[in-house]
Amino acid sequence: MLCLAGWNSARAEARLEVIEFASRVLQNNPLHDPVTRRVAIFVPDQITNHAALPVVYYLPGYGSASDQFIKDATAWTRFTQKLAEQVTPVLFVVVDGRNRWGGSQYLNSPAQGNYADYICDEIVSLVEARYHITTTHPQRIVAGHSSGGFGALRLGMLRPKLFAGVVALSPDSDFPLSHLTLVQVPGVSKVPLAAITACMAAEMTSPLPTDGDLTYALGLSAAYAATGHRHPGEFEWLYDAKGQFREKVWQRWLDNDPLTIVQRDHSAFDPQQAIYLEGAAQDSFQANIGARKLYDVLRERPARCAFYEPPGGHGDHLPERLARGLAWVFHRPLLEIK
Repeated sequence: MLCLAGWNSARAEARLEVIEFASRVLQNNPLHDPVTRRVAIFVPDQITNHAALPVVYYLPGYGSASDQFIKDATAWTRFTQKLAEQVTPVLFVVVDGRNRWGGSQYLNSPAQGNYADYICDEIVSLVEARYHITTTHPQRIVAGHSSGGFGALRLGMLRPKLFAGVVALSPDSDFPLSHLTLVQVPGVSKVPLAAITACMAAEMTSPLPTDGDLTYALGLSAAYAATGHRHPGEFEWLYDAKGQFREKVWQRWLDNDPLTIVQRDHSAFDPQQAIYLEGAAQDSFQANIGARKLYDVLRERPARCAFYEPPGGHGDHLPERLARGLAWVFHRPLLEIK
């Protein structure tokens, strides 16, 4: 029986290995963000027996990256070993998808760089050239929280043959519910268009806004509403020079909403993929509602999917929530964590 209670009491037997490499995909990115980044790989004790393991590629939430997992290595080595003992041994790989604005949403965009290719082509190849990876199903799982949950859903749709499983914890979705209020606050909606344009200067030397909501909205715009390859680093803003909301630009945001995508496209996920959707009951961003709506669409199709709504807030108890999702992907029952 799988028992996740007392999660923090596990003895740390896993180890952390860090790979630092210069990305070819991110070279000459329009935001002049670092090309050399670190990948954190948490390796369970079982790999010392030359076992072929599945891989979990984890996408942190907005503003977070592998550096924080490296800093908190003790907690995450314990997590990895506990997962190995009570679910199954996996390689737990954490990536860095940050950019000038704080996060890339793990998408390709001429306004920020090709972060989906960076993960799917470079990081996957780098990790799997170094470690012995299982050939059985599920081989690779992409997982994430918040913006990382969004990224997990989108990469799972983009590369269904690459990722056999998706674990999306409080993912960004249902944008009219989760994002529209954000972009309507005065600190975003009342900023002059000239000030927004100045942030997109080619040299990217202007200081970042001090308003966190505005910086977040800028980052989402770079991911969802790029002007095009002829104008690298530039994106369409949601408000025109008169401060009027631009519905056509908002539609570009909606076109990137996982809920919109699955509603429109019956083939958004492969029927063989395992899709685990989750949102905390007291989620301040109401990500639980979007996750449930995604589940309601997918469960009417040939798909293996699940939804769970644990107690707590948006970022509470992430290791336990991640473990529950991975247990389900590996055909273990969903269990309450006391």
